[in-house]
Amino acid sequence: MEAMRILVTGGAGFIGTNLVNELRRRGHEVIAADLYNTDRNGYVRADVRNYRQLERVFESHGFDYVYHLAAEYGRWNGEDYYENLWQTNVVGTKHLIRLQEKLGFRLIFFSSAEVYGDYDGIMTEDVMERVPIRQVYQMNDYAISKWAGELMCINSARMFGTETVRVRPVNCYGPHEHYTPYRGFIPKFIYHALFNKPYVVYMGHRRIIDYVEDSCRTFANIVDNFVPGEVYNVAGRPEWEKDIKEYSDLVLRAVGRDDSIVSYEEAEPFTTRVKHVDCSKAIKDLKHDPRIPPEEGIRRTVAWMRQVYQIED
Repeated sequence: MEAMRILVTGGAGFIGTNLVNELRRRGHEVIAADLYNTDRNGYVRADVRNYRQLERVFESHGFDYVYHLAAEYGRWNGEDYYENLWQTNVVGTKHLIRLQEKLGFRLIFFSSAEVYGDYDGIMTEDVMERVPIRQVYQMNDYAISKWAGELMCINSARMFGTETVRVRPVNCYGPHEHYTPYRGFIPKFIYHALFNKPYVVYMGHRRIIDYVEDSCRTFANIVDNFVPGEVYNVAGRPEWEKDIKEYSDLVLRAVGRDDSIVSYEEAEPFTTRVKHVDCSKAIKDLKHDPRIPPEEGIRRTVAWMRQVYQIED
């Protein structure tokens, strides 16, 4: 595969940092765009909410592909800071699509498995096409904003012939994911365990997690097999599906702490109980092949967090 010129929006974030590293390892010319103000090589500062700032990036660089990861993440973040969520996830995506319509680059849009909402069957990609939306209750603004982004991509392809692949990651975790109260349960559990802070585990929920390097290897494969209009779930192996409590136990074991800091509560309301995610399309088309099981991935993530937060063993 020849080297491509690639832009990664949100390229200084969690998945973005890992994806930029993977793409560069493959010999691609990669520019990361994000909100940070730094002059490091291969980086530009741009806020996707600001069309002019995005336009400046494209005026000084030409790109074959754009991975659009820039987003406000998470259910409660989206409720507490809904202005940021809608401006970034929807208006920001619209800005990028307008530039795509003008310049013709290929786009990889990062949606989320949250778009499936409370759907309780096997989450195959065609659920969103064959199940009436009233039967897929997207239980938060984050999920709704991601589905709106997908719809804008689909509409642009129909109206202007733009070429986009959509991906729906599932509980991606690993190094470079700094803790905030709005992050996923894995970094939250690890951070609290490392600092001996209490946290809550909601019973009755099951999830599959996928180590970020495994996910990013699959995301990077898209440029090798780009099929406009396709959409892919990207998750861990089905046999890795566990109760949230089991993941908490793995974290405590890796950190070396007992569960006295954990409170166990009934299932969290307005949150999907179980996510059965089918990744057979990504396996077939993108050679998706998760290799790092939760036990190993959590150990690696704990080690990274110890280093970042300067916590000795």
